[in-house]
Amino acid sequence: MLTQTYHYNQVIKKCVAVFGTLFNNITIGRVAEDDKISNVERVPIAYGPKQKFLDRITQQPDLSTDKIAIKVPRMSFEITSIQYDAEIKLNRLNKNRAPIAADTLHYSTTWQAVPYTIGMQLNIYGRNQDDVLQVLEQILPEFQPEYTVAVKDLEAPGINVNVPIILNSVNLSDDYDGSFETRRTIVYSLEFTMRVRFSAPPSTQGMIRFTQTSLTPSMNTANPPIEYVHVHVGSSSDTALNYTVVTSIDTEGF
Repeated sequence: MLTQTYHYNQVIKKCVAVFGTLFNNITIGRVAEDDKISNVERVPIAYGPKQKFLDRITQQPDLSTDKIAIKVPRMSFEITSIQYDAEIKLNRLNKNRAPIAADTLHYSTTWQAVPYTIGMQLNIYGRNQDDVLQVLEQILPEFQPEYTVAVKDLEAPGINVNVPIILNSVNLSDDYDGSFETRRTIVYSLEFTMRVRFSAPPSTQGMIRFTQTSLTPSMNTANPPIEYVHVHVGSSSDTALNYTVVTSIDTEGF
């Protein structure tokens, strides 16, 4: 058994929500004869496999069922891969520390998080090229080829993490279902990579609130020895500091 402590940071769930939110407010419009934009509407987006939406788009209305072809243009996205990211691996013995609410004597600590890449595919569906290109040209300028988003509480509570989202490629498919005139589906598929980290369960440790430093006297008998200095250092919440005043200075400027 790896661990007996319940642990769930919802990393993948949060990544899906963040990725979908990026493309949630894309709109398209129609150009009238006087070159004015009209009929501006938001392009809907949902999570799901590509083939599922293609089947719904090409489905014919049937009086015996409530399933009909869905409206286009629209977008969908899905996770395509989860792979270990060896390029940005750090020392596994590093520790991340975060404060604990209403507790000034302890803090939360976790070992160095493990880097992974999550592959995302964004699909844009349409009946004509102009609709799909309107959506595409609102996305491409933002990725050069990377777009970074700050995500709160991704690796652990109280820790904000910058998540790079990288655009890797753009693919086009222009398919026909049945005869040439009846049904046409244009799909642009954009491949993205999200770099995230998965952390182990956190543990609680006490704050360092008191240290003790001792300075040894000089061993040089030719010169007068330096007095033995005993210093107690603590935080402002501790009792009054107990220290010995230094009455001589060594040759090293200590």
